[in-house]
This record gives sequence, structure tokens and C-alpha cells, in this order.
Amino acid sequence: MPVPRLPRTMLIPLIVACALFMEQVDSTVISTSLPAIAHALNEDPVALKLALTSYLLSLAVFIPASGWAADRYGARTVFRAAIVIFTLGSVLCGMATGLADFVLYRIIQGMGGAMMVPVGRLVILRSIPKAQLVSALAWLT
Repeated sequence: MPVPRLPRTMLIPLIVACALFMEQVDSTVISTSLPAIAHALNEDPVALKLALTSYLLSLAVFIPASGWAADRYGARTVFRAAIVIFTLGSVLCGMATGLADFVLYRIIQGMGGAMMVPVGRLVILRSIPKAQLVSALAWLT
């Protein structure tokens, strides 16, 4: 018996929604987990504000570049790369042994996150028929 497949008009928004959820969780959960991360890195929790700032700065720098990259290399290619970069940054953050490592890996995460959000929406706009666009975008909210 064949496994039923989601229609493309549902699958693409679902994938993008999952990616946007990962980025949103990552942006917000660090605030509550800073004391535990600081303890694990043997740092003062106040010193980890650098990790918050570096992530936000990385987002601010790379969001504008994501549109150019999507036009140059294709939205799907950039979106896939963004997920890989974000995931790699997340894994590296989990393996960080010091503050400098953690900040660098948060910058990598920010690069991926900056590309995921706008390019994910662009993937939906370019791959879903206009008649189903509102319903596809509803998956993101």
C-alpha cells in the first residue's frame, strides 16, 4: 500500500513553517537559558549578552543579503543552505567550550536564521499557485 503524500501546496509551507519555528525558538529561548549556558561555560551570565547581541547583529547584517542571494542562486538553494548553516551553528553552539566559541557559533546561527525567514517566504511565493497562496501563507502564522 503506497504511503499517502501531502500535496505540494501543503508540504512546502509546512517545511518553511518548521524552519521559521526553529529560528523563533532559537531567538527567544536563549534569554531564559542564559544562566544554565553561563554555568556550563564557566562564565558570568552578564557576559553572555554578547551572544545575544552577536546573533541579532548577524540577523541584521545578513537579512538584506539573503534577497540578493536568493535572486542570484535561487530561493530553494539558498533556503536549503540556510537550514544547513543554521543547524550547523546550533550543533556547534551545543559543543562550545568557551564564550568566544559560543559567540562565533551564534553568528553562524544568525547567518542561517537571517536567510531562512525572508527566503522561506519567497520560496512559498514562487512555488505555490496564486489561488492557494493565502492558505499556504496561513501555515506561517
